[in-house]
Amino acid sequence: MSGNYDNTDRGILSRNDRKTEDKHPEFKGTLNVGGVEYWLDAWVKERKDGSGRFFSLRVKAKDAPRTSPGERVTRAQPTVAGLDDDLPFAPEFR
Repeated sequence: MSGNYDNTDRGILSRNDRKTEDKHPEFKGTLNVGGVEYWLDAWVKERKDGSGRFFSLRVKAKDAPRTSPGERVTRAQPTVAGLDDDLPFAPEFR
């Protein structure tokens, strides 16, 4: 088998053997979308009406900064050269 297999737009999900708390994902894996690598976490949830189960998923870029639980990472907003921050139509607050 060749080691040059293209994993673009593919992924893997396996049972999380290191789960020690209820909040930890039941499955963990990796996912490649368009050449970008992501971590993939999954929890098995029960539908509110009791009609079945489903996967709840979380995807996080592998190169994203680490955060503490519950903390959200904010991404910088792109700037456009030549635009003035003063809005002549914005109401003034006093």
